Amino acid sequence: MILVVGELLAPWSGAQAHATAGDIGYQDQSYVGAVNAPTADKPQSKLWYAGGFWWADMFDTTSQSWHIFRLDRTSQTWVDTGVPIDDRPNSSADTLWDGSHLYVASHVVTVSSDTSIKISQPGNPARLYRYSFDSATATWALDAGSPSTINNNSSESMTLDKDSTGRLWVTWTQVGGSATAGYTNAVYVNATTTDDQVWGTPFVLPVNGTNPAPDDISALVSFGGNKVGVLWSNQLDGTVYWAIHVDTNPVGTWRGGSASKGTKIADDHVNLKAIQSDAEGRVYAVVKTSLDSSATATSSSPQINLMVFRPGSNSWSITTFGTLADCHTRPTLMLDDQNSLIHVFATAPTDAGCAYTGMPGTIYEKTASMNNPVFAPGRGTPVIRDAASANMNDATTTKQSVNPSTGLVVLASNQVTKRYWHADVPMTAPVASFTATPVNGTAPLAVHFTDTSTAGPATWSWNFGDGTTATGQNPDHTYNMPGTYPVTLTAANAVGANTSPVQTIVVAPPATGSGSVTAGASTTVISTTAVSSVPIGRPSGLAAGDLMIAQITADNTPAMATVPTGWTAMLPAPLRLSTGAIVYVYYRQVADPAAEPVSWSWSLGSAQKWGAGITTFHGVNSANPFDSDLVSKVDSTYQARSIVLPSVTTSTAGALLVGGIGGDAKNIGATAPSGWVEHWESVGGQDSALGSSPRPAAGATGTVTWTMGGQYAVGGWLRALRPAS
Repeated sequence: MILVVGELLAPWSGAQAHATAGDIGYQDQSYVGAVNAPTADKPQSKLWYAGGFWWADMFDTTSQSWHIFRLDRTSQTWVDTGVPIDDRPNSSADTLWDGSHLYVASHVVTVSSDTSIKISQPGNPARLYRYSFDSATATWALDAGSPSTINNNSSESMTLDKDSTGRLWVTWTQVGGSATAGYTNAVYVNATTTDDQVWGTPFVLPVNGTNPAPDDISALVSFGGNKVGVLWSNQLDGTVYWAIHVDTNPVGTWRGGSASKGTKIADDHVNLKAIQSDAEGRVYAVVKTSLDSSATATSSSPQINLMVFRPGSNSWSITTFGTLADCHTRPTLMLDDQNSLIHVFATAPTDAGCAYTGMPGTIYEKTASMNNPVFAPGRGTPVIRDAASANMNDATTTKQSVNPSTGLVVLASNQVTKRYWHADVPMTAPVASFTATPVNGTAPLAVHFTDTSTAGPATWSWNFGDGTTATGQNPDHTYNMPGTYPVTLTAANAVGANTSPVQTIVVAPPATGSGSVTAGASTTVISTTAVSSVPIGRPSGLAAGDLMIAQITADNTPAMATVPTGWTAMLPAPLRLSTGAIVYVYYRQVADPAAEPVSWSWSLGSAQKWGAGITTFHGVNSANPFDSDLVSKVDSTYQARSIVLPSVTTSTAGALLVGGIGGDAKNIGATAPSGWVEHWESVGGQDSALGSSPRPAAGATGTVTWTMGGQYAVGGWLRALRPAS
């Protein structure tokens, strides 16, 4: 199932038949033959937007070389234009579209790390390719004189940009030396001279800190309308350095200093962007720290920082994008100038936990204001995921700023399947809408809801109008009591949320004299902080003769100090889950609905976290409401993924089997037994859940199994309600 679709397109149907349930984004062509992951270099941009299309420097497996590809956003497939770039499978490139020409700086890759140092190899020149664009035909042509030679050495990384005078700049780090003599690394730059295809002589930046560890890299950006900046990591002294060149100064005139400094603050994951039209001339950078290797760091220590340079104060501010617990790696950022938003994409594990830093898995997105860059906690919204192979990594996109008219395309690589993947990320909040089938009928009425929202929602929040909610994309819901129910859907993505217009579901009463018990409305409450009072509101639609059942699960094992008047304990004794939690169940019959209070309050013997709810049942025999004995079971091993309750035997046709479970957890992810309806589950305090199942014929029910989303201590109970006739 495809979950991410660009806002400029109608939902795509069927062109990607290979997609599996749980996939997010679009699987693209193979890159078998490319020596390195083709989207891998952290500071580089492989995409650009021109002439109303998204384009990419991608590997062609047939020619075993790099070509210009165009994204067909109708089918969400990349089309090979046949225009070649570099013919070296072991090269990597950074692209720049300046509105007039496309520039591609391509270099042979030599990756050096702390544990495996590899020197830059001479005789492997970096090349600059320049292309012109024909907007009428949307075609590219390599310009005369291309490619030109930037330098004569391989490198781990290389980035380029263009200053206000038309001069191109590139930066890279170059490792030299040997195991015998010792290794060195240096931050280099080069610039064009008389023409943007004529290069000067490479030189080491003439500022402090330019001899970092062999693992370190540099990145370059043009900013403020008249400057170029180079940012690089230096893991030897724990510093992220920053150097500035004013465009009108000689190429060798630079000033530098520290952007960020501290133990384990530097790492070789750097990506930076700027908007030339920004009046403040700000530069935005995402930089990984090395705190995952610090003995004193905690799970809340920053793994990825967002850094913002403001020329007016000549200073950097730092905000945490992701913590060590989030396990992010290889971040890249995009700037939305129209909405003043920062989009940051990073890799993190698909599953919970962090087996090791740098672990591949899923590409996640988080956004923040350019003016107040504060990111929400957590990994973010998944935008590219291969459900069958959790090996996604290396997000890349464009140097250009984006907006809703361009959209935002992100490219990544699955390093195991050797396939490209991309996402067409929404740039606007969704427009929420849905359909319901059927919209009327008699109780109990089962309704299927289908999300028809546009602009790429990532989450869904349903309000069914009867006090219950859901978060699935296309849920089913059963209305057990008559009434008119206003239903809304709130759809959201990383940009924002939108709520649909109300649709009404009309449920008529069941045929009279049916002789059956039906479930009515429910209320549920939680307390995520320790308090002793447990107030539960009155469900809607109470009628004379109704039976209400209340269930409370409390953390630890507090006594029940007070019970509201008119409520009777259903369990002979509360269900004690060792010392971890306790489950109480009470019932009350309604005599005069008008006399019932708006809520009832239980009082625990000590302040605890708890979850609770009440469900109403209609058509219950007022003289003898129970049609079976009560059975219960407790599993306090903390190994249970399910709990099987013994069979009970009903004596009256039309009885309703009711039961509940409670667990020592905030959210056990309860799944009701087969053929049951779960009326509510408290999440966030202490977990409780309650459900029911009709028994048209009398007799033994068979065992009843509740399942959980993990291993917990759990207790449950089961009983049948007798119909009035």
